[in-house]
Amino acid sequence: MDGNFQEIKIIAGNSNIALAKEISKLLEIPLTDATITTFSDGETSVAVNETVRGADVFVVQSTSNPVNNHLMELLIIIDAMKRASAGRINAVIPYYGYGRQDRKAKSRDPITAKLVADLLTVAGADRVITMDLHATQIQGFFDMPVDHLLGLPIIADYYKSLELEDMVVVSPDAGSVRRSRKLAERLDAPLAIIDKRRPKANVSEVMNIIGDIKGKNCILVDDMIDTAGTICNAAKALEQFGAKSIYAATTHGVLSGPAIERIKESPIKELLTLNTIDIAEGKFIDKMKILSVGSLFAKTIDRVHRAKSISKLFD
Repeated sequence: MDGNFQEIKIIAGNSNIALAKEISKLLEIPLTDATITTFSDGETSVAVNETVRGADVFVVQSTSNPVNNHLMELLIIIDAMKRASAGRINAVIPYYGYGRQDRKAKSRDPITAKLVADLLTVAGADRVITMDLHATQIQGFFDMPVDHLLGLPIIADYYKSLELEDMVVVSPDAGSVRRSRKLAERLDAPLAIIDKRRPKANVSEVMNIIGDIKGKNCILVDDMIDTAGTICNAAKALEQFGAKSIYAATTHGVLSGPAIERIKESPIKELLTLNTIDIAEGKFIDKMKILSVGSLFAKTIDRVHRAKSISKLFD
């Protein structure tokens, strides 16, 4: 235990209660008694029914759909903890929403990843624990410690267990090359890259494939799958170029709009996603596999509380 704080308190927002409960069970620490609801006009109401004074508080909340509601809920919980004299407030954000807007791609663009970082700071957070930011440099938007966890080891271990022959890791676009290369190294597999042109947001067009994928078991990997246009177009291209089978993996299964129908109709044999976002019952399909990040977050919370190294978890 870090001598500056008393016991751990875990507070669950409404975005991913199942994950918060799993973390709580693994740490053998009950969730803090809190009531988080809304007033009739939609305003968020937070009532914490036990003391947190001097405690090391961990607020578990993904800023997933509905993003604005869950983000506001997170900020209000943090503010409540600050005013209740919590010793330290740790925002545990398995999925960091608004992370895609991390730079000015054209004139008059907002940088929402920085805006959210500022909001968390002003609300009173002392630390952020998150996983697979859309761009790793988002960590620099914070003037507080950020523990950036990696979902790739979990994904790699799963594919190792399948013992697929002739594996090729495929990057669905240029932006995912670094992530795909790391997975390829862990699997001791070659890398292929899909050359893609995006005419407008959420619309993608596959142009070419760099690398040998004919007759291979291909694994497409990306940090998030939103409308699934990119990943499904990539899968169709791999099929056309002679891939033996096509798997897809992501850390964050956003799965908005037409995503589920696209995945159903695509040649993707199996979609692997982690549970950083709670997959609604209506969005779960037979070709989907969900792995838990609960153990990794529980170990991280324990190490943060005891002021131990986080990097040891990835050695």
